[in-house]
Amino acid sequence: MRAWTVRTPGRLDPAELPVPRPAAGELLVRVRACGVCRTDLHVRDGELPPHRTPVVPGHEVVGEVVAAGPGAAGHAVGARVGVPWLRHTCGRCRFCRGGRENLCPHSRYTGWDADGGYAEYTTVPEAYAYPLPEGYPDTALAPLLCAGIIGYRALRRADLPPHGRLGIYGFGGSAHLTAQVALAEGATVHVLTRSASARRLALDLGAASAADAYAAPPEPLDSAILFAPVGDLVPTALTALDAGGTLSIAGIHLSGIPALDYERHLFHERTLRSVTANTRDDGRAFLAAARAHALRTTVTPYPFEQADRALDDLAADRVNGAAVLVM
Repeated sequence: MRAWTVRTPGRLDPAELPVPRPAAGELLVRVRACGVCRTDLHVRDGELPPHRTPVVPGHEVVGEVVAAGPGAAGHAVGARVGVPWLRHTCGRCRFCRGGRENLCPHSRYTGWDADGGYAEYTTVPEAYAYPLPEGYPDTALAPLLCAGIIGYRALRRADLPPHGRLGIYGFGGSAHLTAQVALAEGATVHVLTRSASARRLALDLGAASAADAYAAPPEPLDSAILFAPVGDLVPTALTALDAGGTLSIAGIHLSGIPALDYERHLFHERTLRSVTANTRDDGRAFLAAARAHALRTTVTPYPFEQADRALDDLAADRVNGAAVLVM
């Protein structure tokens, strides 16, 4: 099969690989579309330490079940399924038992610990595959499987009160989906991002305002989410919070955070929270929201053969919405 692999930091190389065989409890999936996530960029560029070399990146996979390994019987051949970032948790540690499997120290991830969706076929443990909502084309579904799910968890971690004021810093694939969920739930959304095209998209989706990333929002924020992997924005976002507000940082990688001034940035019970991966319950809840609200997924499609260009465009902020590889 055709695939793309990361062998050395900074490069994505085309390859011919054997079609994988599903192990016990796994599904073999023919890839129809795969979202291009900023985490893939971190894997390619070595900003995440290699867990497997070489590795096929990609963890926003929409595909068709073509075979099942021993013991996998919950998805019929021909079913459309989603292959997400979270691939394995132990089920035994205190985090798994306490409903926080996203913190499992034995967790493994698609496109980092195991080959992912920048290929014509991939495998997924059946227990971690998602049934997908109807009414969406493959390309629209792909970004939901990481960008949407992680954004949903970040929104919940931000403790946005009912009809609250939410600031969103950075407005790519994850943020533009999260904004729609917040708007559907009655929030006022203010978007702060350096991209002029992203600001136009935010206003088109219903944001109350859109300005440069370092600008002050027009009113104090109850909650904020930082999607841009830019540590310099942490004090900026904290300053924008009202008393008692919460800043949630959604990314798996963040550049250095400048020194914080306690009185200016944290006093008056402002809260700073990180987000680490997601639980399967997060995924199920977000996909239920996608069924209920008919989210508009803004997608820039790329032919499979141009995966390297898609990552370069993502790194340079040339992608409007979410980039998706199309088979």
